[in-house]
Amino acid sequence: MQKTMRTGPLSRVYSPALLAGCMAVLLSACSAPPTLQEKTSSWSPNKIYSEARSESNSGGFEQAIPLYDVLEGRAAGTPLAQQAQLEKAYAQFQNGDIAEASATLDRFIRLNPSSPALDYAMYMKGVVNFNNKEGWLTFLSTQDLAERDMQAAKDSFEAFRELVTRFPDSRYAADARKRMTYIVNAMAKSEVAIASYYFKRGAYVAAINRAQSTISNYQGTPAQEEALAILMSSYDRLGLEQPRDDAQRVLAQNFPESRYLEKGYKAERKSFWKLW
Repeated sequence: MQKTMRTGPLSRVYSPALLAGCMAVLLSACSAPPTLQEKTSSWSPNKIYSEARSESNSGGFEQAIPLYDVLEGRAAGTPLAQQAQLEKAYAQFQNGDIAEASATLDRFIRLNPSSPALDYAMYMKGVVNFNNKEGWLTFLSTQDLAERDMQAAKDSFEAFRELVTRFPDSRYAADARKRMTYIVNAMAKSEVAIASYYFKRGAYVAAINRAQSTISNYQGTPAQEEALAILMSSYDRLGLEQPRDDAQRVLAQNFPESRYLEKGYKAERKSFWKLW
C-alpha cells in the first residue's frame, strides 16, 4: 500500500508563477529609489535650499515644495527655515495649491509675529486668495449667480486690510490698497448682479433685499447706481409707490444724470463681471 506523505507549512509546493511574482516584488523593493529624506541626508541646509531654489526658478514648483519641507525640518528655528516657509508658500501658489499656500502663510504669520518678512507674508496671503480661480473668480463662469461663494474675496480683503493697518508704510501697502478697492468694487458688482438676476425672474422682494445690501455695505462704489435703480423699479413692480419714490429721490440726488431716472431699470444681458 502506498504511503501518503503528510505535508506541513514548509512542505507546500508553490507554482513557478507565484515564485516569479515574489521575486519580482523583492527585486523592485531592492531597486526602489531612495526617499527624499534619504537622498538629502548628507546635504547641508544651504545645499537643500539651493536645490529648492533651482527647481522653483526653472518652474519645477512641484519638485521644489518637498525640498522646502525637508529644509524646514533641518533648519528649524533659524531664519533659513522661515525663508523656506515663505518660498514654499510661493511655490504652492504657483503650483495651483491655493489652500496649501494659504495654510503655509497662516502658519508663518502665527509662528513668526516679529519677523521682518511679516508684511510680505500678509501681502502674499492676500494675493493667493485674490487669484483664487476656484473661489470668487468663478463668477466669470456661467455658474448660477445666486450660488457664488465670495469667501476667497473676503479673505483676500482681510489680509490686505491687516497689512495696510499694521504696516502702512510697507513696500507692499500701495498695491494692497489698489487690490482692496478692486475687491470692494467686484463684491458690490457681484451683489448687484444677483439683485438683477432676481429682478429678471420677477423675484422682486429678493431683488430688493440684494439691492439694499449693496447700498448699505458698499457705499461709494459704482454699483450703487444700478442697485438704486433695481430698488426703485422693484418697488414699482410691486405697486409700492412711497418706497419707489424714496429710492428714485436718492438715485436723483446721487446720480442726477442716471439713465434709469427716465427709463427705469431693465436688466441687461451684458457680461455682469465687468466693473466698468
